[in-house]
Amino acid sequence: MGEKVVAGAVDLSDRQAYRSKLNQCLEGLGRLLAERRFDRPRNLMGLEIELNLAGSDGMPRMMNQEVLQRIASRDFQTELGMFNLEVNIVPHRLGGRVFDQLSEELRTGLAYAHRKAGEVDAGIVMIGILPTLGEHDVVSANLSDVDRYTLLNDQMAAARGEDFALDIEGVEHLVCSSPSIAPESACTSVQLHLQVTPARFADVWNAAQAIASVQIALGANAPFLFGKELWRESRPPLFQQATDVRPPELANQGVRPRTWFGERWITSAYELFEENLRYFPPLLPICDEEEPLRVLDEGGVPELAELVLHNGTVYRWNRPVYGMADGVPHLRVENRVLPAGPTVTDVIANAAFYYGLVRALAEESRPVWSRLPFEAAEENFDEACRHGIEAELLWPRPGRSGGLARIPAVQLVLEELLPLAAAGLDAWHIEPADRDRYLGVIEERCKRRVNGASWQVATYRRALEAGLGREAALAATTRRYAELMHAGEPVHTWPVGFPAP
Repeated sequence: MGEKVVAGAVDLSDRQAYRSKLNQCLEGLGRLLAERRFDRPRNLMGLEIELNLAGSDGMPRMMNQEVLQRIASRDFQTELGMFNLEVNIVPHRLGGRVFDQLSEELRTGLAYAHRKAGEVDAGIVMIGILPTLGEHDVVSANLSDVDRYTLLNDQMAAARGEDFALDIEGVEHLVCSSPSIAPESACTSVQLHLQVTPARFADVWNAAQAIASVQIALGANAPFLFGKELWRESRPPLFQQATDVRPPELANQGVRPRTWFGERWITSAYELFEENLRYFPPLLPICDEEEPLRVLDEGGVPELAELVLHNGTVYRWNRPVYGMADGVPHLRVENRVLPAGPTVTDVIANAAFYYGLVRALAEESRPVWSRLPFEAAEENFDEACRHGIEAELLWPRPGRSGGLARIPAVQLVLEELLPLAAAGLDAWHIEPADRDRYLGVIEERCKRRVNGASWQVATYRRALEAGLGREAALAATTRRYAELMHAGEPVHTWPVGFPAP
């Protein structure tokens, strides 16, 4: 959330005051939109990646504070678990050689962080869920020592009123529980930001929702959790269940979970912020001194701190973001779909595909969301999480005859979406060489039907066939993954299994 939150007791008056401030913030947002006070287009994008710390044995290391002290860079921050870090890349303008530039910045930053982590027998592993992570690793004692995480955990546990239940049935079946939100720290993701004007926001958000399933199918990289093989991308069900403050009775009534896909296409950014207030009780009822409506009356621009904080506790896969830069407000779509990794090249290829495809789909005269029911987009998301690169998705048939067809995700990408992504990157004025290089990575993944999840599973099974036990096979897979990740060649080129001794 990036907020300076101080842990402490929360009483009833705090919640009442916070709800009042939230409504003032929402009214202020409405006025800013009506008065067209937002920043003009600058084609700005941003990138955040959550990382794992693991030792040379492939096991998690609970030492992000020690590692951060050694890295000593504002680009790296804590995340929820003590085995997590996050790296933030400063905003860049989409165009030219931006993807090669991002790639070089990430490679340099991650290599430096990995060297520093190595000084305390830890290392950087960029992966959706660390395969060696156990239930005993994701406990309250291993939450990062940051006030906002402590308060968030306390408030979510209090709202839940009982242990958080995990029940994920995939290739194998995981059932367990936790008294805290610590299992959510197993999820390490990539967040892609795109600054948009209010007029363009709905089209971009709808486009991002429509292709979330495709992103997961191509980029799945989290097939294991607590020693079991589950979904090809197990982060979304884990994230939803680990942050689900609804007791079963409220879930049965249809109360919405705080981690959700959404339920409809939208026509404005305001709708999403308004939904957040209408559906989700505040978890961190901490009031700022600013009076947003007075600031507006005096000709200023409010920070809308309460709205921003509340928005950070509703975990949409495509989240609206209100921000300020140099005293000017702006809106961003934050795409939170993708897992981290496997390599920098894969991350940048995923980003190039996303930014190109969203641009192209948002500008279509007959947009895909006018032909794809929202329920089908949500079903696609679940299908992609379960089956990854082998997923089959519902998609509008070409032409005006209408209707949906079920099509393999790789076929959809190769035949329809890659050309659109290329056109979108051209519209962003990306250098053709960069466009072809990174979309070529996506193309090869589809042709070979290989992504991070499929490689992990195939290598793990090879280790089992060689006679290793489950835990040893997961550790061996993690070590091999880390080795190939740091070598840097994209995942579709990785050999399955282990080099001959």
